[in-house]
Amino acid sequence: MPPPSSSTRGSALSEAIVNELKQLIYTGEFKPGERLNEAALALRMGTSRGPIREAIKVLAGLGIVNAVTNRGVYVRQLSLREMVEIYELRALVFGYAADRACEHLTEEHKKQFEDLLAAMDAACDAEDGTLYYELNLQFHALILTLSNNRRAYQAYDDYVKELHLVRRKYFNAPGNMRRSNVEHRAIYEAIAASNRTRARAAAERHVLAGRARLLSNFEE
Repeated sequence: MPPPSSSTRGSALSEAIVNELKQLIYTGEFKPGERLNEAALALRMGTSRGPIREAIKVLAGLGIVNAVTNRGVYVRQLSLREMVEIYELRALVFGYAADRACEHLTEEHKKQFEDLLAAMDAACDAEDGTLYYELNLQFHALILTLSNNRRAYQAYDDYVKELHLVRRKYFNAPGNMRRSNVEHRAIYEAIAASNRTRARAAAERHVLAGRARLLSNFEE
C-alpha cells in the first residue's frame, strides 16, 4: 500500500487541530471574546502556522470563532438576548422539520433513529457529555434531512452553529442529557406514528426546554 500523500497527511493534521481547538474552547480554556494567536497555537501544537490557519477557517465556518479584519480571530461571544432569539427561531424550524419528517420516514430511518436513541442512552449512563452532544447533533440533523427542505436545513444549521459554544458547555449538567433524550424519544415516536401535530409540538417543546435548561444554568 502506498504511503499517504502530503495532502492527505495535511488534511488529517488540520482535522486533529480543529478537534483540539474545539475542546479547548468548549472546556473554557479559551473563553468567549478571547483572541486566538496563530503563532502561539502553532508553538503549543508543534506545527507550522498553515494548519492552524486552516483549522481556524473551519472553526469560523462552524460559528465557533469570528475573524475580524485587521484585528485577529476571536472566540465567538453571544449576548443573552441573541441566544434567546436564536432558540425561538430554532424551535419554529425544528417543529416544521418534525412535521414534514412524518411524510418521509422509512424503515431504514427508523433504525437510524433507534440506534441514535440507544447510543445517547448509553452516553447518559457513561456520563459522556462529549459523545452525547455529537449524537444529539446527528439526531437533529436526521430530522432536518427528512424535512426534505434544504432552506430549512441550512437555516437550522446556522442557528446551531451560533449556539455551539454555550450549548456544549452545559450538556454535562446533571440530568440534562437524560431529560433531553426522553424528549428525543417523544419526537421520534410521534414521527413514527405519522402524527404531524404531535411531532411538531414535541419538537418545539424540546428546543424551548433546552433553552430553559440553558437559562437556568446562567441564573445559577
